[in-house]
Amino acid sequence: MVIELTKRQEHIIQIVKDEGPITGEQIAERLNLTRATLRPDLSILTMSGYLEARPRVGYFYAGRPAGSIISERLHKLLVKDYKAMPIVVSESASAYDAIVTLFLEDVGTLFVVNQKGFLAGVLSRKDLLRASLGNKTLEDVPVGIIMTRMPNIVTCGPEETLYAAAKKLIDFQIDSLPVVRPGQGEDSKHWELLGRVTKTTIAKAFVELGSEPKV
Repeated sequence: MVIELTKRQEHIIQIVKDEGPITGEQIAERLNLTRATLRPDLSILTMSGYLEARPRVGYFYAGRPAGSIISERLHKLLVKDYKAMPIVVSESASAYDAIVTLFLEDVGTLFVVNQKGFLAGVLSRKDLLRASLGNKTLEDVPVGIIMTRMPNIVTCGPEETLYAAAKKLIDFQIDSLPVVRPGQGEDSKHWELLGRVTKTTIAKAFVELGSEPKV
């Protein structure tokens, strides 16, 4: 996707073309603006590939197609480098135990593991809310009854790109993905739980990706 530039951004590009390498402070002086006012424009131009930034040197004109830098970086981010610790409950736990864990850990999804520690199911807020609407005592309802089981669990692997994981979150309209790998030997049909990827994970990576280099 081509980014439509503002007149100020086009002016910045021209200044860098004519005078680069040039620092952000110098560009701000040419435009009679503060560095803070200019910061979003420089971030956009750097991330979209128009400019390159080198610490303690300044900005250079890159002349690359808009979006190429973002696309390249997005497809280099791997799940294994951004995954968070999974919040788990035992398959023998009750729905009440799961709700307590959900609130104590402040998460939206719990991963259910069996006695060997392999992924057995996924519990969402909706699953637990649905269980709480019944007439049964939550202490007597095992999570195994209300959780989502394989093959209905959407997963991702540690070597997948964060972009691919984000697309799964959107396509399947879910909040969290378990990061898994196959077990070894006789357990090869089971999934070892390595971590989780959530919408918050994606947001943090996006913020990191868009951070402006300090020049």
